[in-house]
Amino acid sequence: PLWGYVNEADPRVMEMEIRAAREHGVNVFIYDWYWFDGRPFLENCLNDGFLGAENNGDMKFWLMWANHDANMVWNKELSGLPDTVIWRGAVCREEFEKICRRNMERYFHLPNYYRIDGKPVFQIYDPANLINGLGGPEETARALAWFRAEAKRAGFPGLYLLLTSYGNGLNLSGVDSGERLDEKQLCEKLGFDGITHYQFCHFTDIDREYGDILRDVKKEWERLDEEYPVPYYPHISVGWDNNPRFYEFRQGIVKNNTPERVKEGFAMAKDYADSHPEQVPLVTVNSWNEWTETSYLEPDDRYGYGYLNALREVFREE
Repeated sequence: PLWGYVNEADPRVMEMEIRAAREHGVNVFIYDWYWFDGRPFLENCLNDGFLGAENNGDMKFWLMWANHDANMVWNKELSGLPDTVIWRGAVCREEFEKICRRNMERYFHLPNYYRIDGKPVFQIYDPANLINGLGGPEETARALAWFRAEAKRAGFPGLYLLLTSYGNGLNLSGVDSGERLDEKQLCEKLGFDGITHYQFCHFTDIDREYGDILRDVKKEWERLDEEYPVPYYPHISVGWDNNPRFYEFRQGIVKNNTPERVKEGFAMAKDYADSHPEQVPLVTVNSWNEWTETSYLEPDDRYGYGYLNALREVFREE
């Protein structure tokens, strides 16, 4: 990190990061939000740093519920034990309602919480884990309908639920049900309002050249746009290499993801958004600061401000 190792729970640090982000064309932070063992986890950056920053009104934000299991990649000492689970991310209906009420009360009403058509955006990272915890697709559909009704009861025109796509790679093995749904069917059944990606590695082979990856990414965008009943918001990943989480070398590393090549991805996403004027011009990027997966916009000692400058050149200067 070119900025060194900083404490993002410090409002002064977040004020600096917000300024840098806005200057280069980032106007929304998506916060990974966690709930493990009956309580919130890693909220300090959001609650103390971001919301404590004097300039937080310059930046919108929304929550992506990272409802995956906390496994061995969260503790490098356990990285050789692939079946390790530290905390389960799936929750029952009672816990789900507790989570929803808490987030509505704490965050949705804030003036800089990101909304589409006045509806607070709430993203689900792991739809399969959501279904597994709630007991099946039917129970999940009822839980999400309850969430929407509660949002209206709280004074919002509704709730904008954003699905994280895995290229149809859903695993509902934890549900004791004869019903098997692909991602498109799940999107329809559960009533999601939009869809985006979180990482290229979720749906394509990333152990190759960045330019080759982009060609397949564009094809996936076209598939989603054609087949799914809701808007797709284009996503760009800066890179992937999660070896910092492990002692032993792991295959699967994006090659040649220079700022110049990633800029091609940004331009591709902008073209997609411009060609869909009927939907919100929203582009998601992984990530602002995912250092342990080597996918970040923050400046480093290799490219400096290269990724941020590439973003600015596409989304601000053009």
